[in-house]
Amino acid sequence: MQYEVKTFDIGELEGISSKTIEEHLGLYKGYVTHVNHIRAELANVTDGYAKAEMQRRLGFEFGGMKNHEYYFAQFEGGANEIPDGEFKNLVEAGWISTEAFVEHLNSLALTRGVGWVMCYIDRATNQLVTTWVDEQHLGQLADLDIVLALDMWEHSYMLDYAPSAKKEYIAAFFANLNWEVVAKRV
Repeated sequence: MQYEVKTFDIGELEGISSKTIEEHLGLYKGYVTHVNHIRAELANVTDGYAKAEMQRRLGFEFGGMKNHEYYFAQFEGGANEIPDGEFKNLVEAGWISTEAFVEHLNSLALTRGVGWVMCYIDRATNQLVTTWVDEQHLGQLADLDIVLALDMWEHSYMLDYAPSAKKEYIAAFFANLNWEVVAKRV
């Protein structure tokens, strides 16, 4: 079974250009294409080393595909405040206030290198857990569901901001985030 490229209803964003979104969606489409290609070709590969390298690459491409699906869905429907409910309660339990939570994510987003800021729900302990994920796949937390995904690869902001101005991209991300989409993932 092949994976399909998802479509996202993303309107005009504040501080993130339509050109950036268009290019970024093209990159996402490439991840889907590569996942399908690798999965189709794995059965034909007999060399153990080549097969292992394809499996390693599948993890990268698959992470890129799924992470971007979380990312783009968060812009659908426009920006809003964190709604009252379970997600907000978990935020306040872990960080005292929503402002402190966003500041925590901001500081995590300034991690050097390329990767993702991820916020997960640990359903076993009913708490939010945040981490930096290198590239697409190194550091994903096992058995936790992604609640919020912030892409910190240069492709997500370089058309709009220089690397030295990535704080402005982070601010734009949060200015456009549909917190209701995030809250529904809890």
